[in-house]
Amino acid sequence: MDSIKCSSSFLHHTKLNILFSNHTFPKSSSPNFKRLFRPISISAKARRSSEAENIAVVEKPLKSERFLVSDGLPSPFGATIRDDGVNFSVYSTNSVSATICLISLFDLRQNKVTEEIQLDPSRNRTGHVWHVFLKGDFKDMLYGYRFDGKFSPEEGHYYDSSNILLDPYAKAIISRDEFGVLGPDENCWPQMASMVPTRDEEFDWEGDMHLKLPQKDLVIYEMHVRGFTRHESSKIEFPGTYQGVAEKLDHLKELGINCIELMPCHEFNELEYYSYNTILGDHRVNFWGYSTIGFFSPMIRYASASSNNFAGRAINEFKILVKEAHKRGIEVIMDVVLNHTAEGNEKGPIFSFRGVDNSVYYMLAPKGEFYNYSGCGNTFNCNHPVVRQFIVDCLRYWVTEMHVDGFRFDLGSIMSRSSSLWDAANVYGADVEGDLLTTGTPISCPPVIDMISNDPILRGVKLIAEAWDAGGLYQVGMFPHWGIWSEWNGKFRDVVRQFIKGTDGFSGAFAECLCGSPNLYQGGRKPWNSINFICAHDGFTLADLVTYNNKNNLANGEENNDGENHNYSWNCGEEGDFASISVKRLRKRQMRNFFVSLMVSQGVPMIYMGDEYGHTKGGNNNTYCHDNYMNYFRWDKNEEAHSDFFRFCRLLIKFRDECESLGLNDFPTAKRLQWHGLAPEIPNWSETSRFVAFSLVDSVKREIYVAFNTSHLATLVCLPNRPGYRWEPFVDTSKPSPYDCITPDLPERETAMKQYRHFLDANMYPMLSYSSIILLLSPIEDP
Repeated sequence: MDSIKCSSSFLHHTKLNILFSNHTFPKSSSPNFKRLFRPISISAKARRSSEAENIAVVEKPLKSERFLVSDGLPSPFGATIRDDGVNFSVYSTNSVSATICLISLFDLRQNKVTEEIQLDPSRNRTGHVWHVFLKGDFKDMLYGYRFDGKFSPEEGHYYDSSNILLDPYAKAIISRDEFGVLGPDENCWPQMASMVPTRDEEFDWEGDMHLKLPQKDLVIYEMHVRGFTRHESSKIEFPGTYQGVAEKLDHLKELGINCIELMPCHEFNELEYYSYNTILGDHRVNFWGYSTIGFFSPMIRYASASSNNFAGRAINEFKILVKEAHKRGIEVIMDVVLNHTAEGNEKGPIFSFRGVDNSVYYMLAPKGEFYNYSGCGNTFNCNHPVVRQFIVDCLRYWVTEMHVDGFRFDLGSIMSRSSSLWDAANVYGADVEGDLLTTGTPISCPPVIDMISNDPILRGVKLIAEAWDAGGLYQVGMFPHWGIWSEWNGKFRDVVRQFIKGTDGFSGAFAECLCGSPNLYQGGRKPWNSINFICAHDGFTLADLVTYNNKNNLANGEENNDGENHNYSWNCGEEGDFASISVKRLRKRQMRNFFVSLMVSQGVPMIYMGDEYGHTKGGNNNTYCHDNYMNYFRWDKNEEAHSDFFRFCRLLIKFRDECESLGLNDFPTAKRLQWHGLAPEIPNWSETSRFVAFSLVDSVKREIYVAFNTSHLATLVCLPNRPGYRWEPFVDTSKPSPYDCITPDLPERETAMKQYRHFLDANMYPMLSYSSIILLLSPIEDP
């Protein structure tokens, strides 16, 4: 799981009792949602709710001291520039009155409202949509809404006119200026407001267009915007920002990356779990960002000057990042958390969706309880007609306006669950597929996934599902796909980890992974629908995977109870960083083995930020709350590894790109692929086999031979005989750098090659324990 990491990415191993929300906030971070006006007591809310149903509508002209006011239009939703003014439109089914609040940037800092305009339901409401059109000076102007109606949690309603709410369609959200810095009066939840758009924010794309790279050719790099350049060793002017990432894109280009997957960049509150960390002496925060406040707004505090230069700066800096990535042939995929919001359960803050229309935006049980399939207090009601349109509108905006190339859907299986429709006839769902569906039941043809898959804009971008959720639904290989959806292949990760560390019984499953997991994706999909990964943000880094048998999460403040316990890791004989030279050598070999397995597999490889130099988090496999060295890319360490592991990774990615056979459009067949054992064409698929080898016909390289020996014993391999040709070594992970990857420009290359010659002349090759090799076929030259 990725959101508020109270469990892990290996959800299919975890049993959670989370049908209904029991999420609570830590005492130190309990929502202190300071409103602009004094909150109304629950009893007062209840009295007002009963009175609200009988409010008489008195028609009167809409007045404003600063703006010309007219009726407006019900679409599009959000704030839209039109005819020298701005049209405001918001959906709210059960509210009985609405007020738009205009707030200057200065007044927001003073906790004041600049002007309020109460909307007339006879003029400013069409169906369930409130709307108004305003003309005037909107420079540095923000807005929000008040809604009145029932405050009746047991009926699913949380209307409270003392709350000033964010527009769900807000294109930018303003609150605090600096990342991790408390608001006035040390408030973790200061008042927020939505940006009013102006024409001053127009951006010059300089002809930028979506790259539309074939997905089979991608090498994805999962990264965190702040973490990538926040460390002082980045030596840039604006560390931890969109601009910082743009400045460092050449590092990714050199590595061979052609697609970055950005961890959440939607607006979130990093102080949501703010508390003092007695172990590290700093403060815990929501660093990863899997707790969205606004799905249309970029994270403002990732900009170089956040709200000091107003929200438009953040929008433009995100666009600059995308444009600069495209210039280098790198696509941009966003990690979107459309499974829950930061409002949590009934104890959470009310800042947008809950106050606008709680019973529409969240999955609710008949008595108003929040279903908690996300593990974070609430579940987004994705398949409700209004919410699924909201999701499609949001994704379209990021594609058309921000030029992103695709999306990875956090806890994507939630989008396959049936919605709650808040009326008596539909409280248990509708008659779909012959059965009565209760709220949250998985359905084979989810409307929201259907809409996305068949949308004329979204169908052409990359769509990647994290095909599980915190409610126990695990759909890897079974996610509703319409022939275009890809999945984070968690089974690839689990199988490869176990085979490489020498666990018996995984040779056959490992071979399936090398072929693109046809056992999961053959029949309607392609190898490139499998996103292959060994490590991601959630879990051990690659270096920690070979250094720790056990997680070390005490610094998270949860007594080491958080994070995954089943990591399939192996410390190579000694626990922790302080180990003997022989153990450290084996660890480096294992890191290379993992990287080889990733790069020679069919499907789309994904690597995690920092793994290219061996980043360590000290064994912490759940670093969601750390704004420190654990999550910071170490540019100094990367420089140290430039001629070692970074070089190895760079050359393997380059090799994959050069090979026509590594990244096929279809699953390999016997015409191209041959399996081998210690002897040619005699593979060993027994339970005790720890050796897997194959050869692959390649139109560029002629043929490649790849073998993995994950036994603790060395072995001598007999190679396939190819008359007129000789096998030559390219990769041997048992060798120290730079001889782990022999390139034509390698100094003393001929000397290194001679060390293998007598074996290769006999069509043999010696493999050390825990090693892998790649051999290339070369013609024998006449003596």
